[in-house]
Amino acid sequence: MDTCQDLYLDLMKRSLMNLIYGDKEVVPAAPKGAGKQLLVQALRAAGLEAVRPRKFDPALRAEGRDWPTYGQTMLSMKRLDNIQFCVEQVIRNEVPGDLIEAGVWRGGASILMRAVLKAYGVRDRYVWVADSFQGIPPPDPEKYPQDAAIPYHTFPELSVSQEDVAANFARYGLLDAQVRFLKGWFRDTLPTAPIERLAVMRLDGDMYESTMDGLTALYPKLSVGGYVILDDYGHLPACTQAVEDYRTQNGITEAIQIIDFAGAYWQRRRNG
Repeated sequence: MDTCQDLYLDLMKRSLMNLIYGDKEVVPAAPKGAGKQLLVQALRAAGLEAVRPRKFDPALRAEGRDWPTYGQTMLSMKRLDNIQFCVEQVIRNEVPGDLIEAGVWRGGASILMRAVLKAYGVRDRYVWVADSFQGIPPPDPEKYPQDAAIPYHTFPELSVSQEDVAANFARYGLLDAQVRFLKGWFRDTLPTAPIERLAVMRLDGDMYESTMDGLTALYPKLSVGGYVILDDYGHLPACTQAVEDYRTQNGITEAIQIIDFAGAYWQRRRNG
């Protein structure tokens, strides 16, 4: 029989993905032709947005292969299940430390982390929500040539303010003292973040630089028995390369487990 915890967390995941009301969606219009593009620009200048309806495909949404218009996460159900699994495991096995997501978009994965703590009555762990809250940083091709062709800093839809993310937590009744925000580029915030120990760290930086910054600053704080969750491993070459380089440089040999086409994780088995 499903427990109340199971039912709550299942509904939470479906809601974060907008699988509940996903049949009513629109997406920004991307017209071809100079005239239509000028019209779209004029509408935006007036504070309006040209949109078009999009047929909702629950299969694509479940696989994490579309960008929700209203949902709070782009993640697949498998990746959300993995977050739940990792947090539940560190609770059951009493692995010490907080939880962090570095790169949160609208906050969905972080909200799920807080929901799992709430479902199990855990009051002595924080969920750290780390993001620039202004989108992806521009590439630094001289220092990180792996990022040279990445255009994500030009995508306005990836820029979500801290106020909007906090409001999403509040919609689920999960904005409280156990949620802590770290605003700024990872290179500036993560090395000095007041985090003593981590049990689960989830990285979703898309770029080589952001992924390496996250691993360098956070992995040394991860408890043995804790989990590293990687978004876009095996999907975005720059992210994948950063993970492989960090593991090689630090002699990390724990096997990487594949979640789906764009997610992976491993459990830390030893110090050093």
